[in-house]
Amino acid sequence: MASRGHLHLYARVALTAWGHARVQAGLRMHVVGSPTRTVGQKAGGRAARACAGLSEASRSLGPVQVLHDAPLAPLTTFRLGGPATRLVTAVTDAEVIDAVREADDSGTPLLVIGGGSNLVIGDKGFDGTALRIATRGVELRGTTLELAAGEVWTDAVARAVEAGLAGIECLAGIPGSAGATPIQNVGAYGQEISSTLTEVVAYDRRAGETITLTNEECAFSYRHSRFKADPERYVVLRVRFELEDAGGLSAPVKYAETARVLGVEPGDRVPLAVARETVLKLRAGKGMVLDAEDHDTWSAGSFFTNPIVTDEQFAVFHARVRERLGEGVEPPAYPAGEGRTKTSAAWLIDKAGFTKGYGSGPARLSTKHTLALTNRGDATTEDLLALAREVVAGVREAFGITLVNEPVTVGVSL
Repeated sequence: MASRGHLHLYARVALTAWGHARVQAGLRMHVVGSPTRTVGQKAGGRAARACAGLSEASRSLGPVQVLHDAPLAPLTTFRLGGPATRLVTAVTDAEVIDAVREADDSGTPLLVIGGGSNLVIGDKGFDGTALRIATRGVELRGTTLELAAGEVWTDAVARAVEAGLAGIECLAGIPGSAGATPIQNVGAYGQEISSTLTEVVAYDRRAGETITLTNEECAFSYRHSRFKADPERYVVLRVRFELEDAGGLSAPVKYAETARVLGVEPGDRVPLAVARETVLKLRAGKGMVLDAEDHDTWSAGSFFTNPIVTDEQFAVFHARVRERLGEGVEPPAYPAGEGRTKTSAAWLIDKAGFTKGYGSGPARLSTKHTLALTNRGDATTEDLLALAREVVAGVREAFGITLVNEPVTVGVSL
């Protein structure tokens, strides 16, 4: 997605939290009725220095926390980006709606932030109001799970597994807030949000009212949804899932790598806790589980989506693979609907010559996974984008496929 540094920017797809307390790293906050205090842990590199310069001029409208000239880098897992003119933190649905309405009524650009694990903010920051969704609430009724948008997704998965409910256990370890998951139809290891989500409660900025959308109305597809297609219209407030009671067992294992590690066949079920722990280990081995001490996790996870091409485009691509790598080399290919094939962005990057750890500057490819671009501690957003552009150009030259960035960009573009 390109930058939307325009009225009412809605970057909710980026708003996933690698650990909600962590994204507040280093911020000095003033809360009405409370003394100024430090929340979370110290951020590294330029993010830490940005925090040190945070303006103490803050105010609150009722219980809503408002900061001015507020660093946004600590609210992203890249630890990159300049400040927002104004940062509002909302802890209830009503506060979220009030903040959105205030911005809309005044014509103020709005950036909605959950956890920032899929967000690339320009070095100049955001000239407008950044709204951080910090709502909480979990309700489990039988096999129905309802989550407030600000709930940490990894915690929600753990709760479902503990309750013996299947359907989202292979989405363990995905950094994110619950409200972000339907935006790009989050998926991993054979499961997608669209498979279990039943309803999304959202504030419709165009209509000025709260609405409930069914699964069908969300228009889900691969890493896409109605919310991503119209990013300035909806602010997700709550999400509801219908899970499965399979007697403590997981949903049928679909992903080949997961089945191999588990020692089962695709379609088999395994104990829920085993499925979750296996996925967490797989993700950690690729640097996809947050660790503040590991710069391989100072990223947005997968930076590019897996390309989906037509059969004709795949034939041309296949020919270029044979020409470049030899007749016996077969690129990854997965069915993606009639006349369409999905291939692997990570494979393309690697075969184009960008191996793990590629780069010599402060922004480099992860040493654990070629699909992750990382901040090695003192990068700028421009450093990161320069690396991304180099990878995109290299893959296009090698294979004729143009990679598309998965994170939302604010004030910048590839």
